[in-house]
Amino acid sequence: MPGNRTERYQKYETPQEPKNPEADLMNIQETAYVLGCSVKTVHRRLDDLGLKRKPGRRVMTTKADRQALLDDSLTQPAKNAALRRGRRGLGRKPLTPLAA
Repeated sequence: MPGNRTERYQKYETPQEPKNPEADLMNIQETAYVLGCSVKTVHRRLDDLGLKRKPGRRVMTTKADRQALLDDSLTQPAKNAALRRGRRGLGRKPLTPLAA
């Protein structure tokens, strides 16, 4: 059974192409596909915007919700962008060319 459970979770976390991209209601997987992001990102953005959802219930998004998610993603930089830049080693000296 553990293998079956893992497959179910992987299926839930994978964005799915919607039958109608202009539908009034979409589930989280279809929303993630339309917005071009992961399911976790959609959940995080819904929480950040304060859009209502109840635990244990199927989460559906409306056109207005998707527009709010898209507008938020275009105006807000990624939260961990500064951390990623710091990990690249911006404080290190650049490599000097090898002497011939």
